[in-house]
Amino acid sequence: MAEKKWIVEIEKAKEAKHGRPSVGPVYRNVLVKDGFRPLDQGLESCWDLFSESVKKYPNNRMLGERETVNGKAGKYVWLTYKEVHDLVLQVGVSLRSCGVEQGGRCGIYGANCSNWVVSMQACNAHGLYCVPLYDTLGAGAVEYIICHAEISLVFVEENKISEVLKTFPNAKKYLKTLVSFGKVTFEQKEVAGNFGAKIYSWNDFLLLGLNKQVDIPTKKKTDICTIMYTSGTTGDPKGVMISNESVLSIVSGVNHHLESINEEFSETDVYLSYLPLAHIFDRVIEELFISKGASIGFWHKDIKQLIDDIKELKPTVLCAVPRVLDRIYSGLVEKISSSGVIKHALFNLAYSYKLRNMSKGYKHVEAAPVFDKIVFSKVKEGLGGKLRLFLSGAAPLSSNVETFLRVVTCAHVLQGYGLTETCAGSFVARPDEMSMVGTVGQPLPVVDVCLESVPEMGYDAVASTPRGEICIRGKCLFTGYYKREDLTKEVLVDGWFHTGDVGEWQSDGSLKIIDRKKNIFKLSQGEYISVENLESIYSLAYNIDAIWVYGNSYESFLVAVVNPSVEALEHWAEANGIAGDFKSLCENPKAKAYILGELNKIGKEKKLKGFEFVKDVHLDPIPFDMERDLLTPTYKKKRAQFFKYYKNVIEDMYKTSK
Repeated sequence: MAEKKWIVEIEKAKEAKHGRPSVGPVYRNVLVKDGFRPLDQGLESCWDLFSESVKKYPNNRMLGERETVNGKAGKYVWLTYKEVHDLVLQVGVSLRSCGVEQGGRCGIYGANCSNWVVSMQACNAHGLYCVPLYDTLGAGAVEYIICHAEISLVFVEENKISEVLKTFPNAKKYLKTLVSFGKVTFEQKEVAGNFGAKIYSWNDFLLLGLNKQVDIPTKKKTDICTIMYTSGTTGDPKGVMISNESVLSIVSGVNHHLESINEEFSETDVYLSYLPLAHIFDRVIEELFISKGASIGFWHKDIKQLIDDIKELKPTVLCAVPRVLDRIYSGLVEKISSSGVIKHALFNLAYSYKLRNMSKGYKHVEAAPVFDKIVFSKVKEGLGGKLRLFLSGAAPLSSNVETFLRVVTCAHVLQGYGLTETCAGSFVARPDEMSMVGTVGQPLPVVDVCLESVPEMGYDAVASTPRGEICIRGKCLFTGYYKREDLTKEVLVDGWFHTGDVGEWQSDGSLKIIDRKKNIFKLSQGEYISVENLESIYSLAYNIDAIWVYGNSYESFLVAVVNPSVEALEHWAEANGIAGDFKSLCENPKAKAYILGELNKIGKEKKLKGFEFVKDVHLDPIPFDMERDLLTPTYKKKRAQFFKYYKNVIEDMYKTSK
C-alpha cells in the first residue's frame, strides 16, 4: 500500500548563498494545494465571531462555573450566550466611561473564570488591546507589563489585588482603574486612592455604565486584539502583538482540518477551561468554541481536583499540557496494577489486541469494540464519559503516554505545535494515524512551512532526511513584538518567522521536533529554560567550581552535575566532623544536600522562578575536561556529550527525585 502524504511542495529548495544557509522546499497541507481558504465574508474581528454566535445560539449554555455548596464544589451553573452578551455590553459601557478608548490597553489578571471571558469580550467589542498579566513570568513581571504596555485599566481576581497594588508607585503614571472580579476592601480603596487610582468591585463597576449609551466602534482585521507577553529566555518578557486576522485565520484553519477528518466542533461540544487564558493555546481554543455556540465550563482552580471537574462537567474536548496527561496516565496505570490478577491480565490482553489493530490501520472505534465495552469504558466513564478529543500542546508528549491514552481513553489524542508568535496552532496530528505518534503531525491548512539548515549544529534541510530550523509563513503570524522592532527583525525575515526549534520531516509529511537552536528548552509544563543563563547564576556559589544543568521537555524539573570546590568541601567536612578523602565526600549524601542547599540559596537571592531551581545534584570529583570530550578547546560545554557521558546519573536522579 502506498504511503499517504499529508503535505505538498509549493516552492523548490534553495542552496546556501550570500552567507545564508540552505533552505528546504516550502510545503503546505495537501488540503490547500491550490490556495488557502478565504475567511468568511463579514468577519473582521474576534468580536464578530461572538456576535454571530449570539444571533445563532442565544439560549445555548456558554459559560459555566461550579457553585459552592457547604464549602465543596457542586454542580455547574450556566450563563447563556445572550446573558453573556448583555453583560459584555454593560462592561463595555463602564470601560468607556472610565475613559478607555479604542486602541487603549486593558490588563486581565487571574485564573480562568466567566468574568475573564466577559472582560476579554468587552475588549474585543471596543477594539481595546487585551493584555493578560500572569505571575509565572517571575518577580516584577506584572509591574513590567503594566508599564511597558501602558495599561490604564486592570481587571483582577480578588486574591491578586494586592499584587497589582504592589506595582505602585512605578505604575502610577499609567494605571488609573482597577476592577475586581469580586469584592474590594476599604483598605484596598485607600491604597489605590493614595496613588490617584480608583478600584471597583465587579458590581459597582457595572453600575458605572448604567443608563449610558456608547457605540461599538468599527474594527479591522489588521487591528491588534491582544498583546501576549512571553517569557524571554533572557531579559524582559516580550509583548507579542496578535491581530484579529491571526486569530480568525487559526480558527478557520482548525475548522478546515477538523472538517477534513469529520471531527468538526459543534454547539453540542463542551470544553473544560483550565489552561491559562493568559496563554495563546487556551485563548484560541475558547474563541473557536465560542464561534461554534459550544459550552465552556471552568475548573475550580485546584489541579488535584481536576478529575472531579471533568467528571462533573463531562467535557467532549480537553486541551492539556503533557504534565497533566502524565498525571492521568500514571493514575490509570496505578489503578490497573492494583486491580487484581485477573482484571490486570484482561486489561493487558485487551490493550495489546486493540493496539495491534490500531497499528494495522483500524480506526480506534473499530479496533476492539467488545473490549471498549467491557474494559475501556471504565476509563472513559472516569473521564466523564463523553470525551472524544484530547489536544496536547506546549511541550512534547512522550510516545508511550500518547499511545497508551490513544488506546484506553476511547478518544483521539493529538499532539500539536505552535508558538505565541504563530497564534498557537501551526501543526496538528491526525486521529487514527498511529504513524504520527511522537510527531506534531502535519501543518494546519493556513501556513507554509520550510526548514532552514543549521550548519553549526550539523542539521541539513536539503539532506535525504531533512532537518533544520522550522520557519513558518502565513496570515496567522504575529504583527511584531510591542515596542521592540529590533527583536522582531531578528525572527521575521522576508515574511518567514524563525521559530528557533529544529524539526525533521517524516516520510508522510508529518514533523518531529528534535532540538532547539539555542540552548533553550521547555519543561513538561511548557516553561522555557535558558540553561546558560542559569549556569552563570549558579556558578556564583563559592563552593562549586563548575556546573552543568540539565532538563528536558518530558520532565517538570531540573537536575545538575557539579564539580565542587575541593577546598570548600573539605572545609565543610572538617567543620561537620565528616571523615574521608575528596572522592568519598563527593559520594556522601550529606555533602550532596549541602551543595544543593547552597545552590538554592543563590537561586533565592537571584529571584529565580520555582521551575528554575535544581531539584537534585550529582557531585563529580573529576573536573569537566577535554579528555572526556566534555569541553571544546575554547572551554565551551559540549551539551550532547555531557548528556551521553552522564546519562545513567541523570536517569537515577530523575527516578529518585520524583
